[in-house]
Amino acid sequence: MSADEAGQQLAAHLRELRGLTGISGRDLAQRLGISQPTVSRIESGRLVPTIPVGSTWARECGGDAETVERLRRLTEEAHVEVNRFRTALRERPHLQDDIKEFEASARTVRVFQPSVVPGLLQTPEYARRVFSLFQLPYSKETLASAVAARMDRQLALYDEDRRFEFLVTEAALRWRPGPVAVLVAQLGRLAAFDTLDNVSIGLIPADAEAVTFTSHGFALYDTVDEDEDEDEPMISVETVHANLTVRTAEDVALYRQRWSLLSEMAVFGDDAAKFLADLTEHIRTLR
Repeated sequence: MSADEAGQQLAAHLRELRGLTGISGRDLAQRLGISQPTVSRIESGRLVPTIPVGSTWARECGGDAETVERLRRLTEEAHVEVNRFRTALRERPHLQDDIKEFEASARTVRVFQPSVVPGLLQTPEYARRVFSLFQLPYSKETLASAVAARMDRQLALYDEDRRFEFLVTEAALRWRPGPVAVLVAQLGRLAAFDTLDNVSIGLIPADAEAVTFTSHGFALYDTVDEDEDEDEPMISVETVHANLTVRTAEDVALYRQRWSLLSEMAVFGDDAAKFLADLTEHIRTLR
């Protein structure tokens, strides 16, 4: 079952439970500590409740232990979407438009990358070489389309009403998917983007004292519901076989904590500029 299917089933069950008990949406909202419009959005399937809200909803509407457990499982499934690359790429040539939608809905985008320069900061040639290394190979035409779409995503960086924050490890900065000149140009691109007022690039030196693990990359989107102007945070995690989308409040909190710890290991501003300049000069000697 997909996350969307689980979400629709969950909405139908919660709506039915409330209808059977005759509790008004306003009354239920007060019992749950949420707004009445939020109750409406949950029942329509436009918003997946947190696990505590879903469980309390079921209990307040007279659900037995079996019902509460079934709805808890549906809530978990609805919060974690698995988008398998092999399946997705049968339907469209690349997935850049999907990522662009996430970015377009967010006030703040935070990206951590331990192994490669983030896509929003890549040069066209660096991006082309990254795509060419994918296990699911691109044709010549789709490769060009994917690179163009990734470059199109970068226009968002110039929107001063939005905030972009990046944390990149030294290992990612040193990873070289081509000749030295490609990497030198890429590091120069990072330095240029770091001059934008709404962009922050933190660099994590290899010899920084570790306060957490640099396990895998992730993106944190502080998305906004335009109807209520409420934050609806979301995490995207790219694995070898699929992209995971996580919305569970407890899981989002874990990623926020990881981001905070990684930030403690990073250098910013002038220190980051010097670190990048020194690294670039070292990379040049590898020619």
